[in-house]
Amino acid sequence: MLTTVRRGGTGFGPLPELPFDLAAFLAVPRVAHLATRGRNGPAVRPVWFLWEDEVFWVITGTWSRLGQQLTADPRFALVVDSCDLATGEVRQVTAYGHGTVTAFGTERGRRKLRRYLGGREEAWDPRFRLDGAEEPSPNRWARLVPDTLRIADLSFRPASVSVSTVRGER
Repeated sequence: MLTTVRRGGTGFGPLPELPFDLAAFLAVPRVAHLATRGRNGPAVRPVWFLWEDEVFWVITGTWSRLGQQLTADPRFALVVDSCDLATGEVRQVTAYGHGTVTAFGTERGRRKLRRYLGGREEAWDPRFRLDGAEEPSPNRWARLVPDTLRIADLSFRPASVSVSTVRGER
């Protein structure tokens, strides 16, 4: 089942019946794949994201070309998906829209990083710690505003083959 929704003047508004709970799916810490236009064609990168206020938030900064790419051409495509071979559950959210680079907000950064790294900030890899960071911070937000969302349930009935067999394990 596939549902496509488009942003109106004030957001997506009340969503039609979707194949699955969109908010719950996007609340799970998954890796998304973000495509922008690079110098030599499409640039695709895996990203951690936060879905908040109908916007995808991705940390970027001076170490990344993402800001330059969004400034040159703000269009993006982003895919968040899951595939469970044992149950046959396959879900996908594809977003198309326009992105900008904005100032980094530490509290939003904490909300995002807690999703992926857990609540004990002192245990985080030093690259992700937000206290005592450089001033001015090299961090920025890529604010990715989708104009269109495609929500698809591509689930299937799995064969009676074990997941380890599919993976090539013995």
